[in-house]
Amino acid sequence: MLLSSLKPNPEPKLRYEEYSLDPISASTVLHLAFSMKDIEEKYVVDLGCGSGILSIGAALIGARRIVGIDIDEDSIRVAQVNIKSLGVRVELIAGSIECVRPSFDTTVMNPPFGSWKRGLDIQFLTKAIGISRVVYTIHKANEKSDVFLRKKIKDIGGDIRKLGRLEITIPRLFKFHQKARYKVIATLYRITRQPKKLETDSFPATHPIA
Repeated sequence: MLLSSLKPNPEPKLRYEEYSLDPISASTVLHLAFSMKDIEEKYVVDLGCGSGILSIGAALIGARRIVGIDIDEDSIRVAQVNIKSLGVRVELIAGSIECVRPSFDTTVMNPPFGSWKRGLDIQFLTKAIGISRVVYTIHKANEKSDVFLRKKIKDIGGDIRKLGRLEITIPRLFKFHQKARYKVIATLYRITRQPKKLETDSFPATHPIA
């Protein structure tokens, strides 16, 4: 119910593949992460945080420190409003995910699928595996994508486990959308990092804007 009260970014950018995660899907991701002891009292980062739904949700269920980062300043401004409305503590960074440094316990993210810019999903995965011990991430649900991701993640240095399917509800966001709502079937993965793949052992020297 709390996540349902959050405002979406009113001006999503197609070049960033800014498709908001609906409250039910976000709650499912966070519930599974919480049940596997990857949220409560943990240092959590949300890559491509958008309006902050996963970041705020992680804060609500007991993350010790939560950092959200997004390259779109409009998204960051909306996230600030949402954080203030629920009175939670989330640190925000406006910038590229490349400015984040290790080490976090957990990454939660709804990354770009790489549909508009090829390889963007792998860029997010590579960063997430490099800065955290556990990654919860959402990707297209099809056999070809699953085979590709399993190979790539192994090459990056991660061990992947499929947790299940999500039916994500996406409202009309862009001019080419013809329906009021779309249903997208996605797969939720949990990835653990091989120890030698951590970028450094220092906590990120970030400069939060909120």
